[in-house]
Amino acid sequence: MKLLLTLLLFAGFCAHADVGEPLETLPIQDAGRIKPFDTFARESLQLIYGKKTYGERSATATIFTWLLLPDQWINAPIVELRHSGLKEALKITSQERYFSPQSLFTNERVPLVIQELTSLRERQEKLNPYFQAVQRLENQLALFQAIRSGIVLRFVPDPNSDRWKSVAELDGDLREAFIRVSKGFVDSVGSGGSEPQPSDEFRAAVADFISKARAQAPDKYADMNKISWEEHLNRFHPFKWAWIIYLSGIFFFFLGFNVKQKWAVPLGWAFLLGGFGLHAYGMGLRIYLAGRPPVSNMYETVVWVPWCCVLLGLILERIQKTKLLLMCAATVAIFCLILTDLAPTVLDSSIQPLEPVLRSTFWLSTHVLIITLSYAAFFLAFALGDVVLFYYLKDEHRFQHQIAIGVNSIYRAIQVGIVLLAFGIILGGIWADYSWGRFWGWDPKETWALISLLCYVAVLHGRLVGWVKNFQLAAAAVIGFSLVVMSWYGVNFVLGAGLHTYGFGAGGIEYVIGFVVIHFLYVAYVSTVRYGRVKSQTSR
Repeated sequence: MKLLLTLLLFAGFCAHADVGEPLETLPIQDAGRIKPFDTFARESLQLIYGKKTYGERSATATIFTWLLLPDQWINAPIVELRHSGLKEALKITSQERYFSPQSLFTNERVPLVIQELTSLRERQEKLNPYFQAVQRLENQLALFQAIRSGIVLRFVPDPNSDRWKSVAELDGDLREAFIRVSKGFVDSVGSGGSEPQPSDEFRAAVADFISKARAQAPDKYADMNKISWEEHLNRFHPFKWAWIIYLSGIFFFFLGFNVKQKWAVPLGWAFLLGGFGLHAYGMGLRIYLAGRPPVSNMYETVVWVPWCCVLLGLILERIQKTKLLLMCAATVAIFCLILTDLAPTVLDSSIQPLEPVLRSTFWLSTHVLIITLSYAAFFLAFALGDVVLFYYLKDEHRFQHQIAIGVNSIYRAIQVGIVLLAFGIILGGIWADYSWGRFWGWDPKETWALISLLCYVAVLHGRLVGWVKNFQLAAAAVIGFSLVVMSWYGVNFVLGAGLHTYGFGAGGIEYVIGFVVIHFLYVAYVSTVRYGRVKSQTSR
């Protein structure tokens, strides 16, 4: 049987088909919660291989064969290793991106770099990018070993413990039932044809195993409705469709207002609202599955903030009657949602249990939601500032009307952001007093939030007394957002210090710095060009 499986696997089974589909809704206990095997497989393959599919094979089928054929997969190039410094430390001269687990298990340098990592963790020092790569390698190898041995595949609840039984611990009828599942998978793979399909026997074997597993402890077993909805979320990927539809909306609005094609405006509204609805649908699914507001980690905030940005754009559009708000808000949403797809290792989309300090749903629903709502308002002001500066670059006299509308929208967005940020900071202080016994402690997150608030307040006060004109307000909206970026991303991913440890992460710093620097240069360039024009006109 192993020889047959080996031939089928490495001849490219599952081409254009998902032979492991019956396994997708098989509940598994992992990382403190119960999830579909499909989710576990995607997350595991993402960590080890760097992608959620292996060629044309689904994560579910791939991970399951790691259990069935551990000796064959241990020599397959499936461990992603990209950090050049770590390769050098391991004395790997190959420029390849993927390596076999066996080559890394037998590399005598691996235990040494992991020991260095352990020493750093014991001293509670912040990990630099090199040691973050070492930590990932440690996790990759440990997870592969746990899958191939079956100890991490916990499919059966234990009546006497909260910890579910792994495949390696099964006996009696449960063991026989799992063997029938494995045999059904093998038979489906070997059913013939270029696109093998799961057999009826395979589906029946999975259903029987689920029934027997539930019978062990019915009160501890998975809610199959949630399992089905999570599997739907994995397959449908509403956020990807949302940004595609947002983009279509912007295209039709462009046709309607710039090319004067009036028929396109209703389509622009339809696609924009459709993208907004899909965006909300995806967040609603995550709220239902996680049982909490969608703001507990960086990924969730990067999804939530653009939705709020579009919502704010829709509200302000009703007041100011300008489609520029909608265009900018939709652009922010497209940018953020594409970012969540392009950076899965930085923005981890997995649903994780909350850290103890976050388990108060009331405070999570007030302080964190309000703070991130303020980010949305400042993000919208930032996008509007970019557009207004572009108008200044092109011809500030020709686009005088558009500049006036844009600046007014920036002013309103900043006003909304300041109110929300101030209220969020106050609520955060109350929560801090409740959780840590002090209202304010100059924690980095608190400090940068306050810096952001004071800077935006200074801009608005400058506007009120006449010091900040239209151009300066647009420039301030762009430059000021760098403070929000520092508070939102930098404190957790760059400084990595403070009591807000639940938000720490790694990666993407070079891209974020590049984003900020490019916009500083953009403001400097527009300022220089405009100053040159004004100087030229006054000298005539």
